[in-house]
Formats: sequence, C-alpha cells, structure tokens
Amino acid sequence: MASGSGDEEGNTEGGSWRLIGPVEGLSKKRCRLMYCSLGFKSDVCLFYVKGEFFAMDARCAHSGGPLCEGDIEEADGVLQVFCPWHDYDFNLRTGKSGTSLQQQVYEVKLEDGNVHVKHANRLSLEPFPADQKS
Repeated sequence: MASGSGDEEGNTEGGSWRLIGPVEGLSKKRCRLMYCSLGFKSDVCLFYVKGEFFAMDARCAHSGGPLCEGDIEEADGVLQVFCPWHDYDFNLRTGKSGTSLQQQVYEVKLEDGNVHVKHANRLSLEPFPADQKS
C-alpha cells in the first residue's frame, strides 16, 4: 500500500514520478534515505510502516536532525516520526507537527512491484557523484 493522495497539506504539487526500487527490497527496512540530486538538504526519507510507504524530507524542519534515525510511534491512529535530536514529532501522512513546524511530504505509489515517489528532482538510494548533481 502507498500513501499520499496529492491533496493533503504538505504534498508537492509538481514533480515527476521517480522510480526508487522494488517493493520487496524496500519493505525490509523501516526507513531508507533517498539522496536528492540537489544535495544533502534536499534528501528524502522513505518510511515503511504497517504495510505502507511514506516519504518526507529527511532533515527535521527544526534544526536539520536526521528523521530516518527517529523513532516511529502510533498515537490515536496517527503514525508519527520523532526527530532524534530534539524529539519534534511529524505526522507521516501530512508532515504536520504538534508544534507549528511542517515537514514536506511526497506522494508514493506502487506500480508493477516497484515504489515510486513524486519529486521535482532525481532521487537515488545511492549518493550522486559530485559532478552529476542538479
């Protein structure tokens, strides 16, 4: 199952569907860092929780903490990731926090056994060589 309907607050309007990889392999880890061709500040986390994929900016909106290293909890049916640096929480579906902070979230779809994320730039499970960024 994939997340995102495209009309929730925090979802990107534009972008292209980026092939990330096979569901079978990606569903074996709770979180994977997807490198963005724009560099470190634009990387994205791909979460797999309770049979669903979610994607959001990898760096916490508060101070840039690594959300892929955060704890994931469910409270009142809401899945949240907690930043490991200062414990800020973000809804995996909407990116909203219990504070005024907001994480950018991205649509995810499953097609032909593969995971795709809608994003304006190229994404990869491996870092981009320095001369291929943009």
